Amino acid sequence: MIRNPIDVASRVSPGLSALIESRLNEADTDQPITLASVRALLVGLLPPAFTETENLHHFDVNESLLDELDALIEEFGETALAIDFVQDIASEPLSRVIEAVMYNENRRAPPTLGAVKEAIFSGLIASLVGDGALDEDEDDALLAEIDTLIARYGEEALAENFLRYE
Repeated sequence: MIRNPIDVASRVSPGLSALIESRLNEADTDQPITLASVRALLVGLLPPAFTETENLHHFDVNESLLDELDALIEEFGETALAIDFVQDIASEPLSRVIEAVMYNENRRAPPTLGAVKEAIFSGLIASLVGDGALDEDEDDALLAEIDTLIARYGEEALAENFLRYE
């Protein structure tokens, strides 16, 4: 299957993105997860009395997750890879780490995910904990999160593309 060359994840609501990501994380198959399989999961989660003409509201979104998913299927097809529709942004703690690396005065180029991981191993987390920007117990979660992003996008991906702006 061919991955979508455009950033379709930016057109997906956070609720649908989270549902797709949970399906990807729980998948115990060698087959790629498609929008059709995510739709089947979503329909299976709905109460039996639900019909497709009713609205299922989540996260104060005017459009239901099923309607949103159907619109994506109509535009991109049932066989579109679900992973392309997951919004990947860093958690708030990882965003703080990325910003600390970005604003390091010794930096000559925008940091990559690999550079952020290197900074984590070089003691940046301890420094941020000392400054009160991070909690002491966040280091393991941050390493797992940066490793996940690196596994999906590679070490050379620009870290600033994953910043959470809230």
